Amino acid sequence: MPYPDRFYPVVDSLAWVERLTKLGVGTIQLRAKDLDDSQSLQIVTDALAITNGTQARLVVNDYWRAAVVAGAKYLHLGQEDLADADLHAIREAGLSLGVSTHDEAELETALAAEPDYVALGPIFFTTLKSMRFEPQGIPKITEWKKRIGTIPLVAIGGIKFEHAAEIFAAGADSIAVVSDVTQNADPDARVRQWLGLSAEAA
Repeated sequence: MPYPDRFYPVVDSLAWVERLTKLGVGTIQLRAKDLDDSQSLQIVTDALAITNGTQARLVVNDYWRAAVVAGAKYLHLGQEDLADADLHAIREAGLSLGVSTHDEAELETALAAEPDYVALGPIFFTTLKSMRFEPQGIPKITEWKKRIGTIPLVAIGGIKFEHAAEIFAAGADSIAVVSDVTQNADPDARVRQWLGLSAEAA
C-alpha cells in the first residue's frame, strides 16, 4: 500500500484517531499542539495503542522524541521542528519522515533531509491556523512534483473533496485534509467519500 495514502486526514485528538481508524482510514496524522514531553509521549503512546493491529498508520506531528520513545513508525515535521530535530536519531529509530514546505528555500531544506514525502501548502486559503504564506494554488503542485520526482507529494491547506480530482490531476500523490472532515456536518459520510475516491484510484 503506498504511503501516505491518497486520503490523509490530520486530526488533533485521540477521539478523532479512534473514529478514523474504525472507519478504515489508512494514514492518520496526529497534530496536537503545545504539549510538554510527558504529555506528548502519553498521547503518542495512546494513539499507537488505538492504531496498532489495524490498517491505520499513525503519523506523529512534531514530537519526534515521543515518536522515537513510543516506537512510532511515521513522523511529520514542519520547518522549525526539522531545524531542531535530530535526524540521525530519527533515522536510527527507523521512522519514515515527511516534511512541510511553503517556498523554494524550504523545499531545498526538506530535500536535504531525504524525506519519505514532501508536503506543499497551503494550496487554498485556510482559516485553521495563521499562515505567513499566501495560498500556493494548484499550478504550484505540478511545479513541485516536477522538482521532487519520485518522492510522494502531499497537498494540504483548505482542500475539500470537491477539489480532489483537480489536485490529483495536477500531480499530488496524496491530499491532507483537516477541516473538510473535522468541521463537516457529517464527518463519517465525508470520510467514506474520500475513501471511495481512493479506492477508485487503486
